[in-house]
Amino acid sequence: MTDFHSLQLERDPRGFATLWLDRPDKHNAFDAEMIRELILALDEIQADASLRFLLLRGRGKHFCAGADIGWMQRSARLDYQANLADARELAEVMHNLHGLRLPTLAVVHGAAFGGALGLIACCDMAIGAGDAQLSLSEVRIGLAPAVISPFVVQAIGERAARRYALSGERFSGERAHQLGLFAECYPADQLDDEVAGWIDTLLLNSPQAMRATKDLLREVGSGVLTPALRRYTENAIARLRVSPEGQEGLNAFLEKRTPSWREQSRE
Repeated sequence: MTDFHSLQLERDPRGFATLWLDRPDKHNAFDAEMIRELILALDEIQADASLRFLLLRGRGKHFCAGADIGWMQRSARLDYQANLADARELAEVMHNLHGLRLPTLAVVHGAAFGGALGLIACCDMAIGAGDAQLSLSEVRIGLAPAVISPFVVQAIGERAARRYALSGERFSGERAHQLGLFAECYPADQLDDEVAGWIDTLLLNSPQAMRATKDLLREVGSGVLTPALRRYTENAIARLRVSPEGQEGLNAFLEKRTPSWREQSRE
């Protein structure tokens, strides 16, 4: 397992992982090292077939305060090609997080600015504190939310993305819930208890079926039905029904017993 400096990757014996942004003294702000470590961590997570799902969280008072000031100062002195290389690495993080085969849940508290919204939008689900503060703040410093913009638009829609990307205004966790960025929001002092409930819910599900469902939804996209998509969906359910985990789930349901993956998650 890779030894990280700005991240912490924890594996729970029940079969899931938590990836912590771990620069609390810098409010978990991005810098070049964190971006490179995120690429490595996501590669490691993707390769681990034992994991059932991933939580993405931030240590300390904030989820992620956007870009590190020192890193921005250094970037301002770089030429176009060097800045392009930086942008490609950040885009790689977003692409790899969005493309993970296992389900992902972001847990947001405190500040989530700039690129942090990209991380949240790239996760399948997000929950957060009602008093969290979020912002697409790039326009305030003469920039644009460039590499994260496709994922933000997918998460909250084009009209809302235009508003918050152009205004740079802050919005609360409650507003993030209204926009659909958060599946749910909770009082800050109840967030950890609610996370435990989400973990319990996800552990009820077949690991193979969650991965297959994520693949399925990626193919379905916006839901426009084509002959090729119809064939894909037919094959998807047929493969799952005859798979060992599919057979276990069906038989457990018919025999009114607990499927094996739930028993394993209790060990």
